[in-house]
Amino acid sequence: MAGGDEDKTEKPTPKRRKEARKEGQVARSQEVGAWASMLVASMALPALAQHEVEQLSVMTRTSLRAVEEPSTELAQSLLGQAALHVFVVLLVLGSAVMLVSVAATLAQGGFYLATKAVKPSAKKLNLVQGAKRLFGPQAAWEGAKMLLKCTAVSALVWVGVDSLLPLMGGDLPMGTVLETGTDRAFSVLRNVAVAGLLMAGLDYAMQRRRVGKQTRMSKHEVKQEHKQSEGDPLVKSAIRSRQMAAARNRMIADVAEADVVLVNPTHVAVALRYRPEVGAPVVVASGAGAIAAKIREVAADHRVPMVRDVPLARALHRSCKVGQEIPTELFAAVAQVLAFVISRRARGSASGTHHSPRSERDLLPDVPVAGRRRRPGPAQTGTTSPVATSSGRTPVGR
Repeated sequence: MAGGDEDKTEKPTPKRRKEARKEGQVARSQEVGAWASMLVASMALPALAQHEVEQLSVMTRTSLRAVEEPSTELAQSLLGQAALHVFVVLLVLGSAVMLVSVAATLAQGGFYLATKAVKPSAKKLNLVQGAKRLFGPQAAWEGAKMLLKCTAVSALVWVGVDSLLPLMGGDLPMGTVLETGTDRAFSVLRNVAVAGLLMAGLDYAMQRRRVGKQTRMSKHEVKQEHKQSEGDPLVKSAIRSRQMAAARNRMIADVAEADVVLVNPTHVAVALRYRPEVGAPVVVASGAGAIAAKIREVAADHRVPMVRDVPLARALHRSCKVGQEIPTELFAAVAQVLAFVISRRARGSASGTHHSPRSERDLLPDVPVAGRRRRPGPAQTGTTSPVATSSGRTPVGR
């Protein structure tokens, strides 16, 4: 079945790993911190014990001297010093153990809040899942791990005790017996901690394998997540279509404010708006086919003059985008058309379709395709524009 466990062959994505952390699915062995703390304690205890024996000796001598002149204040002072000393020792040892435990825990997966794991869920009451946890592979591993730990610890303790047997009942001084026995006991403690740490490392590897298997994804899930993060192509295409339609509607609406529409005569239409105080003429609408027909229709409704100039209309449509100024190479040709429209408007006969004052045999300069030409610089647009003279034939100067 698509999306089933047998099809989950893909590695988890960063989003899936993040969700797994919220659900508490993190590879982590609780025993790593415990055994690491025990190892640190076993290494620190010999020096700490030696220091405490010396301090106990000093305190004992002080207490014996205090018996010569006993007093309540002196007894309270000695008791307070002893209590403070024990508190400091326990605080240092406990802090070291806690820091090691926290560091070991953070090293296995960092700090995280399993927010989803604490939420009530009906899945937690599933008897089938509960039976799998009790009798499944995880339960078998926990049993094997416990048996392995007991065997290893028992063997190490037996070796340590066996090495102490020759010291019992011998003629060795008590101090030697105590010193040797203490060293052997700490050695056994260190060996047990090291063995436990190795087993905890094996347990961590098993936990990583288990969590990795649980968080694997199918190819279908990866594709669905990609769609959610990047956006469904169909939805994005629909959004783009709406945006283009809205832009097209705004462009068609701007035709009513144009000064002239150059047509080809039916296939291409380019609407220009010229404001001398702003600069060169700007293309407010441009299109071919159905869009061109709509531009001509709006121009006719708003009495915007249309001029038939096949080469100029094609050149503008090819070289200009909507909202862009016309290229400087076409200033002269556009100036003739604008002068012609202005003269017709002065006579009150500008609306409708007119033939261009230019001869279609006049060659136009080559202009780059829209998007490939540079915008005119200040030197090109600051003082020059296709302003028509009264004769209607004056092009632009630089």
